[in-house]
Amino acid sequence: AMTPSRRRRLLPMSPRLLHFVVFVEGFCSLGAEVIALRRLVPHVGSAIVVTAPTIGAFLLALAWGYHSGGRVTTSYPGVVARNFLLAAGLIGAGLTAGTVETLFRGAPPLAAYLLFVATLLCPVAWLLGQTVPILANLVPAAHRGEAAGQALFWSTLGSFLGALALSLGLMAWFGVWSAVLAASLLLLIAAALVQPPTRTLAAGLLVVGLGSVVLNLAEQPRQDTAYADYAVAAVEREGMTEPRVFRVNGQHASLLDHSEPPRYARYIERMRRLLWSDFALRERDILVLGAGGFTLSHREPAEYRNRYTYVDIDPAIRGIAERDFLGEPVNGEVVTADARRYLVDLRAGDRRFDAIVADVYTSQNAIPGHLVTQEFWRDARRALKPDGLLLANLILDGRLATPYARNLLATVQSVFGPCAVEVLDRGAAASNVVVSCVALRPSAGPVIYVDERHAADLDAARRRPAP
Repeated sequence: AMTPSRRRRLLPMSPRLLHFVVFVEGFCSLGAEVIALRRLVPHVGSAIVVTAPTIGAFLLALAWGYHSGGRVTTSYPGVVARNFLLAAGLIGAGLTAGTVETLFRGAPPLAAYLLFVATLLCPVAWLLGQTVPILANLVPAAHRGEAAGQALFWSTLGSFLGALALSLGLMAWFGVWSAVLAASLLLLIAAALVQPPTRTLAAGLLVVGLGSVVLNLAEQPRQDTAYADYAVAAVEREGMTEPRVFRVNGQHASLLDHSEPPRYARYIERMRRLLWSDFALRERDILVLGAGGFTLSHREPAEYRNRYTYVDIDPAIRGIAERDFLGEPVNGEVVTADARRYLVDLRAGDRRFDAIVADVYTSQNAIPGHLVTQEFWRDARRALKPDGLLLANLILDGRLATPYARNLLATVQSVFGPCAVEVLDRGAAASNVVVSCVALRPSAGPVIYVDERHAADLDAARRRPAP
């Protein structure tokens, strides 16, 4: 073990400062992982097949950093200061929305994802992972175990608070850019405190700090929250007057033009006809899971007088849609909640809906995994009144030939029975598919007609739905 006299010669800072630096490492390392996962959402979604390998790669790089840090035997403060400076640069410039969008633009998603993890996320984890074993050499303690325990305590505490502060605090209130900037600047501050900066280090701190501030303040006008990126943009659509789209995580969530009456996205217009014309809903309670641009109820004709409840996980989406897309208040009540959690909570009460519209996407073509299962559709059915209507907007291949399309439709119909399935663009690789189901009371299973024995003529003569 290191002798007290040798430890005093190597100790350029107080124990409190040592603990602060290790705390910053934990805060910013896990903060970088949280930011990275959030930045990936618009491009590859947030499914377990994305988050699991991302977290795994981060931990592998972190472990490699522990190993590398344990082999450092000299210049402890200098190595930590250099690592913090490099990590601050990677976070401040590499985790901006513009950098990530450039990385994914025009590239195969898998290749861009691997490049993002290999060149941005893992190097940050490796650099910061070296901190604990390096600074454990300088922590005043009676033995190595105590020194390592103290270092790990402050690092883990920083990780815990970093995950909460950046996701529930800065991202939620100011946007993802603020979390990126905070992590970068915090590392620069810690780097400057580890040891008196040399001219080279001071210049590096200044350049990286100014670069992080400029790059991230430039992103301040972007509308990105802890949950999604939002944008409103003009587009060209044949037969529409000055149409604009409401983009959520890079996908066209809603479409609206300046016609009178306004025109909407094709699948929204189809759902509006189903609700108002085909099923003739009047003065009914309609639950919409996934707000999009709130166009389903937009300027509903006065004679219908339906009551809409929108459920969306992001509390900021209403204000953004009203201000920048609709230009007027949302027609309906807006509830901030996870769609499935909301349905589960309905079980405790007696509120039920005449229709439920499921339009829940986190990114293009990506429905959250917990909102496609049989249990979710059962919760939706329980939230419907007898003979209530379920409408679901699914983005599937136009031929319904993929396992995902067939399995998802089979899952819905395992709960609701036979449903109408309308593919709006049969020739497209990815098409809106509107599924409409009626929550009929359970009946006996279907009987298969065969040549030798069937009751097709009798059934056709009755032509009444099963009770």
